Formats: sequence, C-alpha cells, structure tokens
Amino acid sequence: MSTAPLSPDLDSDLDLDDFEPDDVEVELVVFDMAGTTVSDNGLVERAFVLAAQRSGIADTADALEEAVAFVRETMGQSKLDVFRELTDSEEDALAATEAFETAYGELVDRVGVSAIDGTSDLFQELRDNGLKIALVTGFSRATQDTLIDALGWSDLIDVSLCPAEAGRGRPYPDLPLTALLRTGTSSVAAMVVVGDTASDMLSGLSAGAGLVVGVRTGTHDTETLEDAGADVVIDSVADLAELLGLREETIE
Repeated sequence: MSTAPLSPDLDSDLDLDDFEPDDVEVELVVFDMAGTTVSDNGLVERAFVLAAQRSGIADTADALEEAVAFVRETMGQSKLDVFRELTDSEEDALAATEAFETAYGELVDRVGVSAIDGTSDLFQELRDNGLKIALVTGFSRATQDTLIDALGWSDLIDVSLCPAEAGRGRPYPDLPLTALLRTGTSSVAAMVVVGDTASDMLSGLSAGAGLVVGVRTGTHDTETLEDAGADVVIDSVADLAELLGLREETIE
C-alpha cells in the first residue's frame, strides 16, 4: 500500500480530493480506546488524581498539578510506565497503577461509559468490507475487558491488546505490530493506526503503518498530532470510512 502525505488545511474541512483511497489496500485498523473510540469525559485524569491521592504520589497541590501535567503529556502510554516515572520504586509504581485501575473502575461504575458517536457503526462497516479491527490501550487487561464488555464490542473486533501482552506500551511499536501478527495482516503497509494522542501517532509511525490517523476527540490537538507524525487528522473515527474510501459520499 502506498499513501501520499496528507496535509489538510487546519482552518477548513478535510478535503478528500487530496486522498486517493484506491492507493490504500487496508487489511487492519488498529484503534486506541479512551479518547479515540471510547468517550473519556475526563475519567482518565480524574482516576489519576484519585490514585495519586490514595497512593501518596502527590502530597501537595503543586506536586499534584505537576503530576497531572505529566499525565496529560504522556496520555496514551502504559499507565505502569507513567507511574514508574512518578514514583521511586517498582513496588510504588505497581501500587499506584493498581490504585488507578481501581479508581477508573469506580468512576466507570458511577458515571457509565459510552462510545464515541459512530464507533460501533464504523466497526461493523469495516468488518463488512473485510477489514480486521484491533483495540489497543494503556490500561490493564481487566480494565480493557470491562470497557469492551460494557460497550458490547466483543463480537465487533478481532483482537484487543494491553501493554503487558505486547511487550512495551506506546510510543513503542509493539502494540500495533502484535496486532498485525495476531490478525495475519500481510504487511505493515496494510495497517492503519488511529488515535488521539502523540503517543499513538509515534507508535504507528514506529510500526511503519501505511497510514497514521489522528482524531480530535481526545487529549491532543491537531498541531500536536501532526508534529508527532499523523498523516491526517480527522474530527472523529466516524469520518474514517470516508477517509478510506469505503463510502461514495464525502465528508462535508
């Protein structure tokens, strides 16, 4: 698969005339979860604050503010890796990660979880066109399964992966490359990586994905996503089918 570099005008709607879908023979689409396919609504950051308070990572308001800024910067990366940077030992990092996963689960139970509009329909459309779907995350397996089950996506995806199952989390290429191997995708050029953070873009770029797509529904803005290697940035995953040429109509 060959894809021409995409550079849509940031002040106007995406012009699909700049994109030649016939040049793209996609077999696999690798999606991030929170902020990309799953509405975040600030839950990740709120869970981190709770975890920081419960585990003693930040014992002052200033320390908490600095830690939250770091979390925003590294959004999309393995939560354990993030906590390793914020704590003094592996034991503390593991404890903080567990506190985060517990807090996130509590928040999901309290406020619920929802998909980004159009995600489930997109998954079905991709499958109808013979494409494989992978969901990757910086969460643990338990949290990932909770989200997938809550959203009813088990029968719509082909594989789901967390960092512990791939080797390293983002921004490394391990998650998309493991998804490629598990789905039997023929080459990295036939893989599309979609996410809302710089770490997602860097992971897709490092994996050699044929197309790296940023979405504006999550943490990082268009400039940040493009600086990290996005070939194109779209409003949301709901626009992906048009981008890949799976529909005759274009994005208005």
